[in-house]
Amino acid sequence: MIVIIQCAARKREDAGFLQTREGRPVLFVADPSAAPASNDYCYARPDDVSDQDGSWRDVLVRYNEAHGSNPLSLYPAFELYERDTYRALVKRFGIDKTYILSAGWGLIPASFLTPCYDITFTTSAEDWKRRKKRDGYSDLSMLSADTEEEILFLGGKDYLPLFTRLTARAHAVRTVFYNSATLPDAPGCRFVRFSTRTRTNWHYECADALVRGELTS
Repeated sequence: MIVIIQCAARKREDAGFLQTREGRPVLFVADPSAAPASNDYCYARPDDVSDQDGSWRDVLVRYNEAHGSNPLSLYPAFELYERDTYRALVKRFGIDKTYILSAGWGLIPASFLTPCYDITFTTSAEDWKRRKKRDGYSDLSMLSADTEEEILFLGGKDYLPLFTRLTARAHAVRTVFYNSATLPDAPGCRFVRFSTRTRTNWHYECADALVRGELTS
């Protein structure tokens, strides 16, 4: 079984950053031109041209390919977010079976070293953080299309289009948990309703229940 959970806005306070050649931290956002002025770091989109050959996304991929080297002290994706649910999923299902659906980076494994970023699909977020449908992203899709294990998705409707697109080539059954009164729009997926009165971030409650063995797909 493969478990995919959407990313979270709150990152750990000691999260690491990618850096420019001059050593300035880079904070990745949806719209750098609208972000508040800062003396602490510079802003960029993941697919902006870096000062180190290619885009910042390319820089991050190369950084991860340098096995055993982590000079910027980046956290693996499952350790980046404040909420313990991400760690609980890895403990229950394994680091190789847990993936993060990131609004900034795409579909990445839990082990993927990930820098601090502030990008979301959530419509209530500030404009400079919010990724819009018209924005162009070269999202990573790091789940093998050859997997035959069932894929479970834990996330809100704003993240469903990215999930369905980045897993479209998978041969496996894709199961989407939802809690709305109507079925979500996720072509090619099967659906399991998770009943809860929680409306904001209900998927964490769902993930916790899954970890405890209280849900079946």
